Amino acid sequence: MRSKAYGRVLCVICVLACVVLLTGTSFAAKKILVGTTSASSSHYGYFVAATQVINKNVPGIEASAVETGATADNLRRFSRNQIDIGMITTNTQAQAYYGMALYKDKPVKTKILWVYVVAPQNVVVRKDANVKKLSDLNGKRFNAGIKGSASEQTTQAVLKALNIQPEWVPGSTGDIVTAVKDNRVIGYVKSGAGLALDASSRDISTLTPIDLISLDPEQAAIVEKNFPDLVVVDVPKDAAAKGMGAYKTWGFAVGCAAGLDMDEETAYKIVKAICEDKTQQAAAFATVKGADFIDLTLKYSSSPLHPGAIKYFKEKGYTIPEKLIAK
Repeated sequence: MRSKAYGRVLCVICVLACVVLLTGTSFAAKKILVGTTSASSSHYGYFVAATQVINKNVPGIEASAVETGATADNLRRFSRNQIDIGMITTNTQAQAYYGMALYKDKPVKTKILWVYVVAPQNVVVRKDANVKKLSDLNGKRFNAGIKGSASEQTTQAVLKALNIQPEWVPGSTGDIVTAVKDNRVIGYVKSGAGLALDASSRDISTLTPIDLISLDPEQAAIVEKNFPDLVVVDVPKDAAAKGMGAYKTWGFAVGCAAGLDMDEETAYKIVKAICEDKTQQAAAFATVKGADFIDLTLKYSSSPLHPGAIKYFKEKGYTIPEKLIAK
């Protein structure tokens, strides 16, 4: 009896071994942690959907979204090998890659997988704060963005260049949203969901009337001159929200990067799955509906792309700019 049972077990093992050899199937899925942002942000919802796309379309990968403090926090986590891929803004990711600005003495090397949207940095204030122009923020209690985030770093640098000094109030998105509602802070800077207001800004506006403050032409020129890794975004009337007038603000692109230890084939499969999904990401983040992620990535990336992304983009017939190929 033992001999027959042993024979059956051995047969099963041989069959499974043949399946692995013939199909390349791995029975232990590779776990990938995806760094995101605050759960109150529309971008968090986007990355949850992107994670689901990866799990559905990339065999052998088990991806999990992790709530974080956004780009700057994700870069710290990359440096500690705590995440495998994560949300980045193209300006801060490039600064970290090349060891510039805050990363001068501690570069963080990641490579872009894809870019999915350009994000205006909306200066959101309570309407009753009587802030009509950016200089009115001087001395006012104001939040520059999630503590440690790219928005915070960029906002503080931009307003410093414009000679504007609010009383900075740090905090998480959830804390600041509550503080704005309670009139303990007059406003904050928050990345838009494309041209539309972020979910947290819409939350505030439900019961607290808000204004969006614009760069004037002189300020826009200063931003363009001093921050080549940023773009000045013209947001049309009603684009941010119904009833909102047109305005100018600074912005950057938002995408996903991978650590240098991610192999080319895994990155290729992930990028392919993301770029070829036409429904799931758009259902979670309407701005990406119909977007060409490859075109956005090649247009707005400021540092080298991951070889896996390059492989897929070339396969689709795109030419990769020299500046986006690691030397």
